[in-house]
Amino acid sequence: MIIDKANAALDAVYTADTPEALAQAYAAWAATYDSETASLGYLLPFLITAWVARHVPSGEGPLLDAGCGTGLSGPSLKALGYQDIAGLDLSDEMLDIAGSRQAYSELKQAMLGGPLPWPDGYFRAFFSTGVFTISHAPASSLQELTRITRKGGHAIFTVSERVFESGGFREVFAALGQEKKWRSVEESPWFRCFAIAKPEALVKTFVFEVL
Repeated sequence: MIIDKANAALDAVYTADTPEALAQAYAAWAATYDSETASLGYLLPFLITAWVARHVPSGEGPLLDAGCGTGLSGPSLKALGYQDIAGLDLSDEMLDIAGSRQAYSELKQAMLGGPLPWPDGYFRAFFSTGVFTISHAPASSLQELTRITRKGGHAIFTVSERVFESGGFREVFAALGQEKKWRSVEESPWFRCFAIAKPEALVKTFVFEVL
């Protein structure tokens, strides 16, 4: 059953204990990722476009889809008038599928948590969904993502309830605020990231303005 396959794939990525293991899990999942996450009612790649459209006018500069996976957000944003979207992911197999969507102006393979291949202040905004979760990108990734976002730009991303406290996100948020790197603009309530399955899987969307 497709939902069972999706749950097994989620277990594989959530239990990956090294970046290499995570990349291998996504490589194995890439071909069926879209259909299997759809069977769970995965909302985030589509829902994040509402926050992007609320805070970032189209045509003001490039956006970064950080952890773009198979590129599910790209076509929705393109339909909303956003033409200059870069994608970043750790999996070449996922990036191949993202490229086939014809919605991204640039795709690069890199690991969140390390240096990113763009200069300071390059992007008008970055957005990210399903990346700040179990066994995935660390909270420290936000320092580098903020570096490559211009002053007056926006950071728009979801964090899983299961890692918000244990993963040190509260502390990183506070540090970036104290360093006057960003200020909070919006914070959603906790909400389900799967409309059909896993009602216990909750996330929150955060929006910050980069200073």
